Amino acid sequence: MTRRLAEVAKKVGVSEATVSRVLNGRPGVSDATREAVLTALDVLGYERPTQLRGDRARLVGLVLPELQNPIFPAFAEVVGGALAQQGFTSVLCTRTVGGVSEADYVDLLLQQQVSGVVFVGGLYAQADAAHGHYRLLHERRLPAVLVNAAVEHLDFPQVSCDDAVAAEIALAHLRALGHERVGMVLGPKDHIPSRRKLETFEARGGDPELVEHTMFSLEGGHAAAARLVRREVTAVICASDLLALGAVRAARRAGLSVPGDLSVIGFDDSAMMNCTDPPLTTVRQPIDAMGRAAVDLLVAQIGKAVVPADELLFEPELVVRASTARVRS
Repeated sequence: MTRRLAEVAKKVGVSEATVSRVLNGRPGVSDATREAVLTALDVLGYERPTQLRGDRARLVGLVLPELQNPIFPAFAEVVGGALAQQGFTSVLCTRTVGGVSEADYVDLLLQQQVSGVVFVGGLYAQADAAHGHYRLLHERRLPAVLVNAAVEHLDFPQVSCDDAVAAEIALAHLRALGHERVGMVLGPKDHIPSRRKLETFEARGGDPELVEHTMFSLEGGHAAAARLVRREVTAVICASDLLALGAVRAARRAGLSVPGDLSVIGFDDSAMMNCTDPPLTTVRQPIDAMGRAAVDLLVAQIGKAVVPADELLFEPELVVRASTARVRS
């Protein structure tokens, strides 16, 4: 019992005494805290006391494109924890190639009568993708929040990392190291965050002939960076850490060293990037702040508050490690 109290209290961020009051049905606890404790019981796999089993936790869909890229489990952890503290249970929905689509998940979540949906890295960020399921959410008036750069015609609150700042600080870092032939590896051409990074890259004097578009994967980064290496770039800015790791592999396959012959910068600062060989210089997304802001916006909508469909931009941070160095003379 003591262990259960401690685990639930840590999950919710309250005292063990507060958890005990909830479990024993005693007064002096707010409704939000009571719901958060009950939700934490469900998440941690503990059985609710008999007298509380009728209190069903509220559900929120959390839709992700994949779990192989470590940035998405990181967002899921932050968003799921923040939802639990607000008395909601997250329902994790991960798209699969040739399997359940994002639109299918929206249908399923509507059937389950969820209170709202948080999308991270969804199809809203691709200009050429189908967006009909987002219009369905609008018609049903279901609260939703989009994380990271949506196409313009979708009328939902957004929480984004500032892609313009990300590209600017990465390029400035490389130029300070003497790099003039800087390449860029981005996602598909219709990917909105990649478009934003490209606009800033070109506005700051980057060469559009040294830009490659590819799929967000290790293999995609390898292929794109290999083409840039043949154009004799001395540094590469990548739109994700996975792309950057692919660029490191491409350099080594070409007989080059990183950072001796090629400097590489990633984006995200996802898990273990300080343990790669070499440790990766990258632009860090403020995941914790972004995830909590997304939950606050969603909960406000659920509470019938008026939330403007504006985009909250969070400033990224350059994390300098060992994959960048001064250009060789």
